[in-house]
Amino acid sequence: MKIAIFGTRGIPNHYGGFEQFAQYLSEGMCQMGHEVFVYNSHNHPYQKKKWNEVNIIHCYDPEFKLGTIGQFIYDLNCTLDSRKRNFDIILQLGYTSSSVWNWLFKPTSKLFTNMDGLEWKRTKFSRPVSLFLKYAEKLAVKHSDVLISDSLGIQAYLQKKYAVKSTYIPYGAIVFKSPNEVILNEFKLSPFKYDILIARIEPENNVKTIIDAFVKSNVKRKLVVIGNMNTKLGKKIQSTIDDSRLIFLGYVTDMYKLNNLRYYSNIYFHGHTVGGTNPSLLEAMASNALICSHKNIFNSSILNEDAIYFTNQEQLINTIEFCHKSDYQNLCSNNIDKIEKTFYWKKIISDYEQLLTGF
Repeated sequence: MKIAIFGTRGIPNHYGGFEQFAQYLSEGMCQMGHEVFVYNSHNHPYQKKKWNEVNIIHCYDPEFKLGTIGQFIYDLNCTLDSRKRNFDIILQLGYTSSSVWNWLFKPTSKLFTNMDGLEWKRTKFSRPVSLFLKYAEKLAVKHSDVLISDSLGIQAYLQKKYAVKSTYIPYGAIVFKSPNEVILNEFKLSPFKYDILIARIEPENNVKTIIDAFVKSNVKRKLVVIGNMNTKLGKKIQSTIDDSRLIFLGYVTDMYKLNNLRYYSNIYFHGHTVGGTNPSLLEAMASNALICSHKNIFNSSILNEDAIYFTNQEQLINTIEFCHKSDYQNLCSNNIDKIEKTFYWKKIISDYEQLLTGF
């Protein structure tokens, strides 16, 4: 099959979850004998036309000049380029800035769309933007031949909202098997003497709720916060909260360092509320982290009983003050088992291959 993947900034991954997914999936599909093309921004750090066996197509992306509107132009450029090629399948990752152009695809190409999360619920968006994202979601449902949900919660939502079926295929992760506490020296940390929060610094991820609870607690541990603090919320947190226990590391891209930071943490906080299966949650599970998660269907459908849950600040404070990783090794071990038996890349890639080629 001749397969195109677009909706990301490109591979190899230099940005986020969908890029990581596109990297693993494209390489895996090539190994199965398919011809795979991935669309990259023209200014992606990787400029060659091939990555391993994957074909790379660079399209002009003016996001660096125009901001968000540039994403729409980039997606339009990718869509128009696809009309020159005879793709059997187009796999669209997300819909926020691309579904408005879905009507331009050649009818001979089957469109599969991974519906991502409930983007319109993100609190950073104004009401007009939220309304547009609801419209973009509706367009993706209308124009796609097959819908894919990476979360059981998203699958249920699509069935209830649009009365449509979608195929559930989550993300994958790789079990972290080479911890090295020497890595912690770079950050002046000691094993299990700190908790950690990794997230986009936005309200829907409960970042401030978690930090406020930690500040109110009586523990001597540190709280390591990893994420871009240049958001509106990030700047507010740094300007209004003064606590020597807080360590803001910004955006850390080195996966080996991140895995070690997760592995040696006492508690890993996951406060996401509006996404599908968040890749960072699976990576935390794969890193043997003790997870304290916001209780909602997106998180609980992955973690089941193998996490400490919170819905309010009081529960968070109680967890911070009384929970120690050494007392919950069974939860960590159970989550490792989930990665090895359910959320591993070989299975995820195989599930996609069966879906894409079986339609």
